[in-house]
Amino acid sequence: MLILGLETSCDETGVALYDTTRGLLAHSLFSQVDIHVEYGGVVPELASRDHVRKALPLIEEVLAAAECSPEDIDGVAYTAGPGLIGALMVGATLARALAWGWGVPSLGVHHMEGHLLAPMLEPERPEFPFVALLVSGGHTQLVRVDGIGQYRLLGESLDDAAGEAFDKAAKMLDLPYPGGPHIARLAEQGNPDRFNFPRPMVNRPGLDFSFSGLKTYTLNTVNDCREASGLTEQDKCDIARAFEEAVVGTLVIKCRRALQQEQLSTLVMAGGVSANRNLRASLGKALAKEGARVFYPAPEFCTDNGAMIAYAGAQRLLAGQVDGENTAVRARWPMTELPPLNEQQGAGA
Repeated sequence: MLILGLETSCDETGVALYDTTRGLLAHSLFSQVDIHVEYGGVVPELASRDHVRKALPLIEEVLAAAECSPEDIDGVAYTAGPGLIGALMVGATLARALAWGWGVPSLGVHHMEGHLLAPMLEPERPEFPFVALLVSGGHTQLVRVDGIGQYRLLGESLDDAAGEAFDKAAKMLDLPYPGGPHIARLAEQGNPDRFNFPRPMVNRPGLDFSFSGLKTYTLNTVNDCREASGLTEQDKCDIARAFEEAVVGTLVIKCRRALQQEQLSTLVMAGGVSANRNLRASLGKALAKEGARVFYPAPEFCTDNGAMIAYAGAQRLLAGQVDGENTAVRARWPMTELPPLNEQQGAGA
């Protein structure tokens, strides 16, 4: 079964072709970072317009790269939510139109399920059940996963997600959007002994997160440095190091706690923040001491991409799930509302 996947939930246009027998055949991604950077964040109207401009050329590019034609495609999967409603509508409208024209089914895919299943694109895949840490731009969640569609929320951010916290901390340090890569770059040059930022909510029971207090602590530290001698480049590096280590430390503590609570030994990490090298190294080291393993996608599949949507869509299309007449995109969409697949359906493809 050959599935075309479209991702247009925010500021990246992703297209991919996934074959349930041969695997990922081709994929392409266009990032809108250069469009939004001068505004310090994503402008929804500009994002929607750029998806309109880029989607069809990317589809043609991916088809050519895979040496496929529209006649070869068996279904079209697209991101139906959560995300920016205008951007979602662009992808949904195009996907449904193509599916109708080609005489194949279409299916709206949950964006976070796409991230959660992205590690399945790798040669070595995790086996169910496992705990998933989802750390994309607007989400920080811990989820117990017993199968595709079998999700139980263990904890989530009560305010800013980790990715949002990175962006806001970067803005305090006069760094460009998106903030995560710039914070990580500066952190490599930071003095680990100068600042010790708090690990929020780690001394409380439960698996929820909160990064608003860390954001305030960071701002106060930035202001203190400015008042003392001006915010130097080394100040920025040291603050970035302390901030990154606080976020990473918090995530590691909560992940260990989640695995212990659920009595599991496999962690899946996905989403844009999962590309952070410090987070990967720290989680791998911490979990190895307890005989647990961590799986994550290749860096190119950590951020929003069409491959994860094509894969997730393929599993559900194989199980016979298709769009209904009243299927709608959703800006907000709890992943726990997704229907499960039967044990024999989709999961092994």
